[in-house]
Amino acid sequence: MSDERTTHDVTEAAAARVRDLGAFIREQRTSAQLSLRTLASRAGISNPYLSQIERGLRRPSADILQRVADALRISAESLYVQAGMLEERRGSLDEHIRTAAELTETQRRSLLEIYYAFVSGGRRMQDDHDDQTTEERP
Repeated sequence: MSDERTTHDVTEAAAARVRDLGAFIREQRTSAQLSLRTLASRAGISNPYLSQIERGLRRPSADILQRVADALRISAESLYVQAGMLEERRGSLDEHIRTAAELTETQRRSLLEIYYAFVSGGRRMQDDHDDQTTEERP
């Protein structure tokens, strides 16, 4: 009886993960203000298949997730984590921005531009500082 219960629990957990993945993709699509048809077209998959994924009826392959991620302009890693194909790792700020469901695509792009400007600007400032200290040395 214990083995049956364990198998049932694992099956339920897998089904819940597929539903969560579909909901996550739907959230990303709606926050990017894309129709189901547009996303399906950009990802190169059929409307019915994408609809089934979003409703948690189908578990997409890694290839399909990569194509959906590219079409949504989010990291494929975030979809792989949602699908249970990868373990979540504490990512960098840009990963968090890319996967933030509460942000629109425009907000994501703006935040990423600002983040990269600060990061590259910080490197340039450190390089400039290093150059100045090198020149001051006898």
